[in-house]
Amino acid sequence: MTQPRRRGRRKRSTQPDVGVILQPTLDLPQYTIATAEQADKIHDVSLRILAEAGMAFYDDSALATLRAAGARVDDEQVVRFDPEMVEAALALAPPQFTHAGRDPARAVTYGGNNIVLAPVAGPPYVMDAEKGRREGQYADLVNFVKMSNATPYLHNQGTEIVTPSDVPFQERALDINYAHIRWGTKPMMGHYPVGVSAEDSVAMARIVHGAERVATEHFLMAVINISSPRRLDDRMLGALRAYGGNNQALVLTPFILAGAMGPAAVLGTVAQANAEVLGTLVYAQLLNPGTPCIYGPFLATLDLQSGSPVFGSAESVLAQALCAQMALYYEMPFRAAGSYVSSKTTDMQAGIEAAIAMLPSMLAKPNFILHAAGWLENGLTTGYEKFAMDLELCGVLLALAEGVSWDEDEWALDAVLDEVPPGGHHLGTAHTLDRFRTAFHRTPLFDHDSYAQWAAAGANDSTTRATAAWHDLLERYEDPGLDDAIDAELQDFMARRRAEIEPAQFQ
Repeated sequence: MTQPRRRGRRKRSTQPDVGVILQPTLDLPQYTIATAEQADKIHDVSLRILAEAGMAFYDDSALATLRAAGARVDDEQVVRFDPEMVEAALALAPPQFTHAGRDPARAVTYGGNNIVLAPVAGPPYVMDAEKGRREGQYADLVNFVKMSNATPYLHNQGTEIVTPSDVPFQERALDINYAHIRWGTKPMMGHYPVGVSAEDSVAMARIVHGAERVATEHFLMAVINISSPRRLDDRMLGALRAYGGNNQALVLTPFILAGAMGPAAVLGTVAQANAEVLGTLVYAQLLNPGTPCIYGPFLATLDLQSGSPVFGSAESVLAQALCAQMALYYEMPFRAAGSYVSSKTTDMQAGIEAAIAMLPSMLAKPNFILHAAGWLENGLTTGYEKFAMDLELCGVLLALAEGVSWDEDEWALDAVLDEVPPGGHHLGTAHTLDRFRTAFHRTPLFDHDSYAQWAAAGANDSTTRATAAWHDLLERYEDPGLDDAIDAELQDFMARRRAEIEPAQFQ
């Protein structure tokens, strides 16, 4: 369901009450580095890549659809697109859409000045200060779903926040979806590693929301990972069909390490990523015209001396800024980088890396940030303490994103002109007393006391405070419950699918 642009801004609130904080907006100007003519050049080069080099689609159904629409398909399953096909697809993709959850009040909008933050997705390991690093379990996934619902700083509760290793691989879609449905009410993503997982996700959404609503509204979202350079495999194409073909949202995501899967150059990498998004968009719109799509490259660089991925490099920040401009150029919602870190634990490196990654993302004016909280170890680990620290960072950046309010009360003229003499103070003015709880964004996880106060309170470092913070978040979580009839129908579906699913379908 598309939605017109929203105008205006919400009043700033610093109270961490998830029930009242509305979806935030980005009221800062977008950081741009390309002129209109340079954006035209990126578009033209991308069209040339699609027309001359093409993209591989390793799936017979996709090839048949593309061939029937007029694309040129060769014997190597490489598809070449004429510019007219790309322009037609861009005309169909909505600039804004609404993503709904179980609680209608928590629906969010992608596009315009709206922003949505979601937790990390996909790590197989989990870490906390009490138990250390270990394989993720279903109980950990449930914990993170609960925490994602208890915080005001995440607006989409995500998908596989941590991989539940105690659930068989072929059954994980069932249990991951159920965890999100049972314990959360915010918009969720569903599961999408292969087509059958995506189909089960859509089926479960129909049980919860009804088939008619799923056909006309957007309750799920899949990240369609393009295997750069210029390749879509049958797994991702199956997921694309299951979600896009059923009117659910898609995040079109080339994954590129510049210097390996893309050129060792910013412009070449951006042009390739842009071409990959556009080629995938064509197929999505052919399947179901009007399918909501988010422009979402995942760009990092490769240390060409060591071969290690580098997150938050200067070049990846520049590439992201260019991609953000191209999303604006096409009037598509934009996904930006999350709290990517290489650090193995929640230390100073993790904090610095997360800030380096997230601040440029906010300045690029995204509509969606996946991996906004919890990412550790190049995405291999979900950290409990990192999750809590990232939420604090998200709160600061969301306050920054609101920009400056120009409300008349912000001038405080009664205090300045009438109450405070030269050399006086504003601590006791009516203006200060009226807003002392809400004037400035607060960061309760960060320590601002004097050394003596800090020492007397236990001399706790940030990791210790973060441990207490995530425990507190779980304690503040309120169980939304689930209708007994819906729960029973979900359990019946899951039991039937466990008996039907063949492990070979996931190979």
